[in-house]
Amino acid sequence: MGKKGKHTHILVIRLSAMGDVAMTVPVICALTEKYPELKITILTKKAFMPIFNGLKNVQIKEADVKNRHKGLLGLWRLYKELKPLQFNAVADLHNVLRSRVLKKYFSLERIHVVQIDKGRRDKKALTRSKNKVFKQLKSTHERYADVFAALGYPIELSMTKSLQRIELSEKVLALVQQDTKKWVGIAPFAAHEGKMYPLASTEEVIKQLDKTDKYKILLFGGGAKEVEALEGIDTTYHNAFCMAGKLNLSEELQLISNLDVMLSMDSGNAHMAANYGIPVITLWGVTHPFAGFYPFGQPIENALMADREVYPLIPTSVYGNKVPEGYESAMKTIKPEKVLDKLLEILES
Repeated sequence: MGKKGKHTHILVIRLSAMGDVAMTVPVICALTEKYPELKITILTKKAFMPIFNGLKNVQIKEADVKNRHKGLLGLWRLYKELKPLQFNAVADLHNVLRSRVLKKYFSLERIHVVQIDKGRRDKKALTRSKNKVFKQLKSTHERYADVFAALGYPIELSMTKSLQRIELSEKVLALVQQDTKKWVGIAPFAAHEGKMYPLASTEEVIKQLDKTDKYKILLFGGGAKEVEALEGIDTTYHNAFCMAGKLNLSEELQLISNLDVMLSMDSGNAHMAANYGIPVITLWGVTHPFAGFYPFGQPIENALMADREVYPLIPTSVYGNKVPEGYESAMKTIKPEKVLDKLLEILES
């Protein structure tokens, strides 16, 4: 592997979740920058394909795990579809049952497969309540990079360049109505309650930003309930605009790439904004940057965290899906004033 001038085709597997898929981008950018002769095919879900727009030497293949590629038979079908592309190596950045089955199939062809080490033991030690080992773990970006190093392609993540800002389409421009105001993206939702800043606190931040009349506040989210909540904020505040439910992911990424700052939970929006080099402020509840899911290239000062003196068991889980009794209000220890100060510090700098 990794011989100079040798044209190598690598299959990269990462099917979900959105944030984890987005976190592959800086790593693949570093890879294609250092090894321009490499050809990369990314296997992911159709919904996530736009995340890779603008990457050099990269093509995308859809894994339709709900229908065509469902179950063992479906995975065999997927393998048969991938085989003619003639891969020399497989980077499994997911390491779940599906990708392990695909590994077996590729191994029949003697194709070198390297799987991510998720560091489960360390993460367990970080999140347990007794004998907690509270320390910074290797980042997911570094874990992805380790896979490519094992395939013979070491990379320097510090050399990664941000993705280029995307030109706004007429549809997006009509929706946002460009003017001289700076653009603040706010993505107030997350997959789990334990990672979500109370909506009332988010609204307090929006209210104070709105009062200045200097910023355009663009609200991101998905799903009917989220759209409804954001529409309510949109109608209440003059400078707040609900983008949820009006754009597809490609259009959302256009917008994200043109923001002046993004305020997000520990969620996919943070990673997508970071990929474009946008300053990202992240709010952390029962999760913590130590688990390795911090947005790429962002200063740690941009992470506002729940008070561990009051809630010493944080992080209680890696994904925010475990909220111990009494920890429901952990995020309330991050005061709206603090969030606002951080936003203004970035916007006014």
